[in-house]
Amino acid sequence: MKMALMSWSRWIGIIVKEFIQLRRDRLTFGMVVGIPILQLILFGFAINADPKQLPTAVLDADHSPYARSLVQGLRNSGYFRIDHEVANEAEADELIAHGAVQFVVTVPAQFGRSLVRGDKPVLLIEADATDPSATGNAIAALQGAVRTSLSHDLVGPLARLDAPADPVDVRVHRRYNPEGVTAYNIVPGLLGTILTMTMILMTGLAMTRERERGTFENLLATPALPIEVMTGKIVPYILIGLIQVTLLLAAALLLFDVPLAGSVLLLYLAVLIFIAANLALGITFSSMARNQLQAMQMTFFFFLPSILLSGFMFPFRGMPVWAQWIGNVLPLTHFLRMVRGIMLKGNGLAELWPDVWPILAFFTAAVLLGLAVYRKTLD
Repeated sequence: MKMALMSWSRWIGIIVKEFIQLRRDRLTFGMVVGIPILQLILFGFAINADPKQLPTAVLDADHSPYARSLVQGLRNSGYFRIDHEVANEAEADELIAHGAVQFVVTVPAQFGRSLVRGDKPVLLIEADATDPSATGNAIAALQGAVRTSLSHDLVGPLARLDAPADPVDVRVHRRYNPEGVTAYNIVPGLLGTILTMTMILMTGLAMTRERERGTFENLLATPALPIEVMTGKIVPYILIGLIQVTLLLAAALLLFDVPLAGSVLLLYLAVLIFIAANLALGITFSSMARNQLQAMQMTFFFFLPSILLSGFMFPFRGMPVWAQWIGNVLPLTHFLRMVRGIMLKGNGLAELWPDVWPILAFFTAAVLLGLAVYRKTLD
């Protein structure tokens, strides 16, 4: 029996055939080209581990020239963007609890007088330390910024105050995470990233699996309405998602000692809304995809910007404005703020609402798009 020899013409024909098939599968070809470009853009332009221009509130009870110089010095450092001037501590607490500011600078009464007398007045800096990486460099630059800002005022008879010892006692209060434990930020965030991955992927494969097995035609032949089909496929996965959250939450509390300052019921309500939004998107992907491979590709194409632009891996405020706009469209961004707010800050519904309604809007848009695609399939 003769051994078959390799035919170069047949081999080249198979290669050409694969390229033709790849060209016909436009979605796969788009993913092959689009994902590397998306990674290059995100990592090259959007990711920044040294966030600056962080929103800062100032509570100035002194109103002296030295206090104004100090505030201007913080602004000139590049790390602090003074965009709120509050009148009392309650207003400052509300801003930092809502996440509207990253820092609160409190200049006490008689600050200028104590400085001139050489009494080394106290300057209080409160930082939202739920994400230690977002505040670390800014806190490190504080002492130098304060000293530089006052060096122009401490001249002449006051030059003695500009000694090697710092003229001001800068005290930093890292709120919600005083020890800067990274797990307090990462572990709650894992709730959102794992749910995003599993919920969209499982539901994304649901309808395409039926289409490949030939059972989808039987489903179309039934009198079931599109909304009945979508919700019927979503509900079982909601229960799976709640089980996942329970296991992850137990691990966070028992293994990593992550605090739970807020309401457990409110946390599960936020989880339920987030799961519904992801499942609606997964069903939409499964309606659009022709096979399970395409559904998986759509899932990864959505998951990549979600994990990079949500604030899970990198500080959200370190990204450029255009990246923050994209991040604010993604439900994971708002869910991370909610779960960290509940677990670390003890936030209630009033503080969570600015992040609840964007997820509800995303859910509505995903359901409407899924219904439109499903009706086209029926036609």
